[in-house]
Amino acid sequence: MSTFAIVVLVIAIGAVATFIAMKKGTIADANNNNIPDAIEEKVEEVKEVAKKVKAVAEKATKVAKTVVVEKKATKKPAAKKTK
Repeated sequence: MSTFAIVVLVIAIGAVATFIAMKKGTIADANNNNIPDAIEEKVEEVKEVAKKVKAVAEKATKVAKTVVVEKKATKKPAAKKTK
């Protein structure tokens, strides 16, 4: 059996076990959308962190552009060569 088939089989078994546990009530699913509440909470946390990271990245990009512009503005012209 190939590695891919084994990985797919393990994931499928895990999904079936999770589904059965949700239906029995072992795993919480308050809105009954077949997505465990713990996973939904983690996804929301990741989205919040991603927004914060994006904001920091935008600030860093602005600072980097400002530094490049200032460096170009303060660059001295090359000395002219005399023959």
